[in-house]
Amino acid sequence: MADHQEDEDLKLALKMSMQYNPPEPKRSKPIEEEETGSGSQSGGESPEAKSRRLQRELMAAAAEKRMVLFPKSPSPVNKARVLPISVVGGDKDEEVVGSCLGKDLSVEESDQLFSIVFGNEVSKSVLAQWTNQGIRFSPDPETTIGLVQHEGGPCGVLAALQAFVLKYLLYFPGDRVASPCMGVWTLSKDRHVVSDSFSSVTEEAKTKALVRSMCEILFMCGDNNRAVIASFTNFEDSSSNQKDEAMAGGLPIESASDLQKILRFETFTTQASAQNKLEGTITAFQSRMGALLFLISALLSRGLDSVQADRDDPNLPLVTAPFGHASQEIVNLLLCGEAVPNVFDGRMDLGGGMFLKGISKNVDVGFLTLLESLNFCKVGQNLKCPKWPIWVIGSESHYTVLFALDPSVQEENELELRESQIRRAFDARDQSGGGGFITVEAFHQVAQETNIRLPIKKLDDICATGFIVWSELWQVILELDQNLGGIKDATGLMGKKVFDIYHFNGIAKSDINGGGQAMAVEGGMVPMQRPRLTKLNVSVPPKWTPEEYMTCALPPSSSEKDSEVNQPKPVQHAPLVDCIRTRWSRAACSWSGDPPSIV
Repeated sequence: MADHQEDEDLKLALKMSMQYNPPEPKRSKPIEEEETGSGSQSGGESPEAKSRRLQRELMAAAAEKRMVLFPKSPSPVNKARVLPISVVGGDKDEEVVGSCLGKDLSVEESDQLFSIVFGNEVSKSVLAQWTNQGIRFSPDPETTIGLVQHEGGPCGVLAALQAFVLKYLLYFPGDRVASPCMGVWTLSKDRHVVSDSFSSVTEEAKTKALVRSMCEILFMCGDNNRAVIASFTNFEDSSSNQKDEAMAGGLPIESASDLQKILRFETFTTQASAQNKLEGTITAFQSRMGALLFLISALLSRGLDSVQADRDDPNLPLVTAPFGHASQEIVNLLLCGEAVPNVFDGRMDLGGGMFLKGISKNVDVGFLTLLESLNFCKVGQNLKCPKWPIWVIGSESHYTVLFALDPSVQEENELELRESQIRRAFDARDQSGGGGFITVEAFHQVAQETNIRLPIKKLDDICATGFIVWSELWQVILELDQNLGGIKDATGLMGKKVFDIYHFNGIAKSDINGGGQAMAVEGGMVPMQRPRLTKLNVSVPPKWTPEEYMTCALPPSSSEKDSEVNQPKPVQHAPLVDCIRTRWSRAACSWSGDPPSIV
């Protein structure tokens, strides 16, 4: 009864403090009076309940004090937090005004949100993975710019966010850089990272890059019109130390009702206000709920109904069973703002009004996958050639990040520009799902669009089977004179590149497999897999024909010097190299130490 009365007093005091002409305030009971009350009210009160009660009374007293000091002036309103909030996931938008406390999730919203993310049947182990992963930087000096992953599952969220953090650290550390939402980019000459001295980056610079990255992703999900930021319901009800301690233990999430109890959200229409909010609540995202909290913010920014419309099969959960991995929809949402399930460009028409949805626009940071090297999919040019040389790397079960310090590694020479032009025209008419072949009619359209003029005999040969395969067409173009639209290179040196690239794997968890398990038993210690940053030297040789590449045969040369140039160097191999070769075909990679891991 006493708690109910105190809640009523608090509500009335806060309401009165926001009025222009407040009536005579109703004061709550003095602390001494309640402490000396009947035994039935105070004798059985727990320390936690007493702490909450005292806190509510202090808040009410502060509100009353404002009324006394400013009886005829309205309380200032923080415009960054009092914004129209669109109810996400409903049939129609309902405009409400959010207070500084935000808006709680409704039962319907929490049910829909939980179902979209986890489905109706999710194991406790998967929920534990997603509720025990914060967004924190590595404490190791060698990997200090990297986000650490302690649990399996949320790596897709961390890797996508890591890619944007690297973009800001490497290319946009200053405050004078225009917003990407305005379509204006100015490359800053003052970088946080000079050469590969990553340990020189300050904590302030990393936090600032993280906040800017989160803000950009959320606005991108909100069509650059809004960002929705989710936070904990009682986040602002305690001191910062208490908040960190309370959230360090994690919050139990086992159902939609648990989400509804602990979460609220606020909508922002300017990047400045959203960044202020993110800076003020960054410890919430660093807590063990951080990765899930950011994913929820991205989903709400996009709109739950829009997320479902993006997907090819909205009945499947975004977190895949049984291991709790982040789906491609999650990664695509954070990279391009749309929760589409495929990595090819545009849409694929299946006929009968059915489409498969891919990436509709070029992106700032891209995506490469080992699955393309295994011919399971085809990554389109939008993801493969992003604005900045930063890629999320996908394997069968994990996401990592690949990046270069020099943006010129993406610049194309004459041969590459011509290849990209022809390949884009070819892929635009490839309805095989990345199979690499088109019809004869489609080929004539490609030839006309790219100004390819094949001799009659070559044209008859390539069209003899009724369809044109990319590898066969590319071999013909390599042997075709430039005045006929080909790229025949008499020197054999066109297209050679040498550059450095870096790979970051943020996984840091116990390794109890194989020899590690024996060490854990005998030595009493469990070996840890630490986050790792690997520098690779990449050499991309001149373009060869497919047959010459497969057999490692050398083209005929007229001198010993030519033989040395065309001789492929011994190279190191790892699955990451296969991913790199989907971006730079025939790339040769080398590194020092253990091979880079993408698992």
